[in-house]
Amino acid sequence: MSIEVGSILEGRVTGITHFGAFVELGEGKTGLVHISEVADTYVHDIKDYLKENDIVKVKVINVRDGKIGLSIRQVNNPSPAARRPGRGRGRGPKSFEDKLSRFMRESDERLAHLRRSMDAKRGGRGTRRGF
Repeated sequence: MSIEVGSILEGRVTGITHFGAFVELGEGKTGLVHISEVADTYVHDIKDYLKENDIVKVKVINVRDGKIGLSIRQVNNPSPAARRPGRGRGRGPKSFEDKLSRFMRESDERLAHLRRSMDAKRGGRGTRRGF
């Protein structure tokens, strides 16, 4: 099996980290699907999308210094050039209000997550630091 950029292969997820998933391609070769290449949407936790021993189709997006970069997103969705013009991610045209609403919702979710993590580091709300 030849591993060339652009080829689509099937592999098994062998490990999951906070930055991506390792996929065994066969013949002792393993590649990495970066978290940004798992889905078209924002992926907060890769474990929501993949688990170990899942069989996945991946596209080889780069091979550098013996390291293989893979993408699940590019297998499931055609490249932007192949999409029909005027279509937003294959779900039809969206109005500005729809896009703004989605942006605000995602922004609020990220901000709430950030606040929770900052509160945990400081010891919760209402605590005072002795200066």
